[in-house]
Amino acid sequence: MGSWVRKRLPLRRKLQTQRSFTRRKSLRTAKVRKSSTVIDAMLHIYRLKRKLEALHKECLDLMAIKTKYLDLIKHIHMPKEVKVEKIEEGFRVRVTCEKAEDTLVSILEAFDEMGLNILQAKVSCNSYFAMEAIAAHEAQNQEYKLDVTGVTQAIIKAIKKRD
Repeated sequence: MGSWVRKRLPLRRKLQTQRSFTRRKSLRTAKVRKSSTVIDAMLHIYRLKRKLEALHKECLDLMAIKTKYLDLIKHIHMPKEVKVEKIEEGFRVRVTCEKAEDTLVSILEAFDEMGLNILQAKVSCNSYFAMEAIAAHEAQNQEYKLDVTGVTQAIIKAIKKRD
C-alpha cells in the first residue's frame, strides 16, 4: 500500500498545481475531480485562443490604417518654396517641393546655365524634395551681375520644367 501512495503522490501534486492555474473560482471550495480540471484547462485554452484571435484582428486593422495613412501622405501636395539669400560667397539657396524624378538634375542644370558653382549642398528626398546649397560665381569679374530675384526665377523655372 505504501508504494501505491508514493506513485500517486507526484500525480496529485501536478493536478493540484494545474487546478490552481485553471480552476474556476466557484469550484475552489468544492471537491474537485480530475475531469473538472481537464475541462477547466480546455476552457482556459479556448479563452486564450479567442484573445489571440482578437489581438491578431486588431493588428491587421492597425496595419490597414497604417497603409491608408501612408497613401494619404504620398498624395499630399507640397507647395513649391524657393528662398535665395545673398551671402559673401555667392548665394544660399533653399528649395522644397514635391518629390519627382529629375528635380535635382534640373536645378543643377539651372545653376550651370547661370554660371554658378555649388560649394556646399544638402539634399533630402524622403517624402518631399528639399535642398539647401551655397552657390558661387564661376568667375569673379562677370559681364553681368546675378541678383536674388534672377536666381529665384531660374530655379522656379527649372522646377516647373521638370513637371
